[in-house]
Amino acid sequence: MPSPIDDRPGLLIRDTFHFSDATLIIPPVLVQVLRCFDGEHTELDLKQQLFQITGELDTEPIARHLIETLSTAGFLDDETYAQLKEARLQEFAEASMREPSHAGAGYPIDPVDLRRTFDGYLTGGGPALDGNLIGIAAPHVSPFGGIETYRAAYSALAPSHSDRTFIVLGTSHYGEPDRFGLTRKPFLSPYGETQIDLEIVNSLARQPAAAIEDYCHAVEHSIEFQVVFLQHLFGPSIRIVPILCGSFANSIYRGGNPEDNDGVNRFLGALGELAQKRSDLLWVLGIDMAHMGVRYQDRLNAIANTGEMLEVAARDKERIERINASDAKGFWDLVQQNHDDLKWCGSSPLYTFLKSVPGAQGTLRNYQQWNIDEQSVVSFGALAFTSR
Repeated sequence: MPSPIDDRPGLLIRDTFHFSDATLIIPPVLVQVLRCFDGEHTELDLKQQLFQITGELDTEPIARHLIETLSTAGFLDDETYAQLKEARLQEFAEASMREPSHAGAGYPIDPVDLRRTFDGYLTGGGPALDGNLIGIAAPHVSPFGGIETYRAAYSALAPSHSDRTFIVLGTSHYGEPDRFGLTRKPFLSPYGETQIDLEIVNSLARQPAAAIEDYCHAVEHSIEFQVVFLQHLFGPSIRIVPILCGSFANSIYRGGNPEDNDGVNRFLGALGELAQKRSDLLWVLGIDMAHMGVRYQDRLNAIANTGEMLEVAARDKERIERINASDAKGFWDLVQQNHDDLKWCGSSPLYTFLKSVPGAQGTLRNYQQWNIDEQSVVSFGALAFTSR
């Protein structure tokens, strides 16, 4: 992304998988030569481009410095990167639990500060829904950006829900399309350690679309934030089944339904059977909705609740109406329009839920747009689902 540091302009590069901990800022004059690092251009091509840009006859030192800097940081597809990746994958595989990756950034790392902060977040919510409540959908944006919507979602839960197994469907921002990421590792937060319903995880792990001990869990926030809210309400040892839902991009861009993929169809079927057999389940979806503006490659300076974002809100709510009506096909038809130009970050968990729990009736408890920066907006909503 563009460098956020005023006196160091250029392109900021970092690794969202955290294989590398490095952060680099490439000066503007060198940004355009990054296209040479495509596996096809040669080092001679790089030097020729540098000559055209700088006018220097001897570009060997600049080229060598750029190559070594990128390689050392783990940003080239070479042996250094392979070693960093393998080390991270092995570290996660051998870990006894899933460590918090966003504590101290997305929420306070100190338990006392965390409780005080989340008490403030959740004060004054709407009425709890006991009895026939079967699920909620909450944002996965940083909690401080979506306080009202998190409050509206989690206030639907009642103390009587503390003994449920929470099926947490999160957006997989980094996983493969048409795959479902699972882990047997308990989630750790400043509040403490969760329990994992291993019976359910082990049964789902047998499905061909399942990716067991998916490394994406190590860096993903869409489930982590839900876990912290649930622990805040019900204590650290909540029982969860964390499932990262990969995008259904093949369906969005090539047509057809997500379940036309046999692996997806079988996984949805397994979840559906689970929903019918287990009466102690409560579904929690970590979803955001539209992503609009410069940050998301739109030619639009997006301002929340203004101008073009009013049309986005109307289109968001059209989709929400289909979700609340338990109309999976109608919802997906809207997602597929223009290859999901709204860029909903949560369509796959929502579709997974609608197909797994057909007939769930939804209610919109809050809708919000938030300027994640001065030119870009994320929208999200709080939904509560009840049985017929």
